[in-house]
Amino acid sequence: MKRFIITEDGSHSLFSAQFNQQYHSLQGALNESEHIYINLGLRPALENGPVSVFEMGFGTGLNAFLAWKLADSLQKQVFYTSVEAYPVSLLEASQLNYEEATGEKGFMQLHQAPWGKEVAISPFFDLRKEKTTLQDFTPDRFFDVIFYDAFDPQAQPELWTEEIFTKIAAQTKPGGVLVTYSSKGIVKRALAAAGFKVERHKGPGRKAHILKAIKL
Repeated sequence: MKRFIITEDGSHSLFSAQFNQQYHSLQGALNESEHIYINLGLRPALENGPVSVFEMGFGTGLNAFLAWKLADSLQKQVFYTSVEAYPVSLLEASQLNYEEATGEKGFMQLHQAPWGKEVAISPFFDLRKEKTTLQDFTPDRFFDVIFYDAFDPQAQPELWTEEIFTKIAAQTKPGGVLVTYSSKGIVKRALAAAGFKVERHKGPGRKAHILKAIKL
C-alpha cells in the first residue's frame, strides 16, 4: 500500500516507499497537473485537431482524467496511451478525491479499463494503458504530445537519459511537444541531445521552472 497525502490545494497524492517519492507536488496535485500537462501541453495542441498523447507514468490517473474531461468539454478527439510498471491498486485509486476536487465524474473508469487494450472512455477520449516499462514499450503510432511524468531523476535516473529521450523523439511528430515538471540541467541536456528544442516555463505555485520541449 502507498501512503496518502493531502496536497496544499486539497487534492490527493500518494507517496511511494519503493522510490521514496510522492506522485505530485505537495503544493497541489491538481494545480500541478493542470498547469504543466493540460495548459502547457494538451490544450494548445487541441487547437489543431485530434491529438495523440503519450504519458510516461499513468500513476494515479490524474493527468488522464483531466485530459479526458478537456477532450469532452472541447469536443476534440484525444487518443491517450500510457505506460505504468507499478500500477496503483483499484482500492488505492478509489480513495483518491479527484472527482470531488474537479467536480467531474467517472474517474474509476480509467483504472477499471483493461491493460493492453484501447478503450473508448467517451466519444472523444480513447485510452490505452500498458503495464510495462518504458524501455520495453514499443508504440504503434506517432504522438503529438508527451506527458513525461516519471519519478524524479534522483529516484529513476534511467528514465532521464539521452537514450530514453531519443527513443521518445523517434515516436514524436515534428513540432510535437514534451512537457515535464523537471527542469534539471541533466534533463535539459538529454532532451536537447535527443533532438528537442528546450524551453523553460514558469512552474506551478512556488516551483520556479518546468520544461516544454519541441521536436525539431
